[in-house]
Amino acid sequence: MPFVKLNNISKTYKMGDVSIHALKNVNMEIESGSFVSIVGPSGSGKSTVLNLIGCLDQPTSGSIQIENQEVQDLNKKKRADFRGQNLGFVFQNFNLIPVLSVYENVEYPLLMIKNEDSNNNRERILSLLDAVGVLEQKDKRPNQISGGQMQRVAVARALVTQPKIVIADEPTANLDHDTAFKIINLMKRMKDQEQTTFVFSTHDPKIIGEAEIIYTLEDGNLINREDRREYV
Repeated sequence: MPFVKLNNISKTYKMGDVSIHALKNVNMEIESGSFVSIVGPSGSGKSTVLNLIGCLDQPTSGSIQIENQEVQDLNKKKRADFRGQNLGFVFQNFNLIPVLSVYENVEYPLLMIKNEDSNNNRERILSLLDAVGVLEQKDKRPNQISGGQMQRVAVARALVTQPKIVIADEPTANLDHDTAFKIINLMKRMKDQEQTTFVFSTHDPKIIGEAEIIYTLEDGNLINREDRREYV
């Protein structure tokens, strides 16, 4: 069984009297521990797919299975619990909490999970901040660091709970070349060591080049699936 399965997913948004068909009968299967890139032009439906897999939105029709759980049937509270226990997010606009320090922003998802040892938390947070290159900024607030540094903090926050799936919207968009590869390599280590599944929406050729599976969307339709493992 695939770890994530989208079955005939359609999503329609209403804008006044106009219906916007963001996705049209899309089918996807994502295996545990895979590195998946979703590509396509702006408006193709990439972010909509991420929001649906991330339980941030619900489909107009079709079903979404994650680890055999029909997530579209969960109520609002259960979806939030499911996200906290299973998912990590890297948002394109960072979504850092402005009144918290860099350290506290990364710590915040752990505080939402019960039975976490605070000493283990601190060790893991500092290790991730070091891994993404922002350890020296740990006591600063988001408005005191650069956009690229905020992106790195967002990546550390997404990884800190050791989620089963990390959903990332353009995770390297604000990073220089060397830092982008550093982040990609960190994610690949997580994939290999902890079987974390990564699902990206991206235009970045660095990420596309590392992806194992590439889904291409156009005008809400899935037009191609490329499995690069077939060529290894």
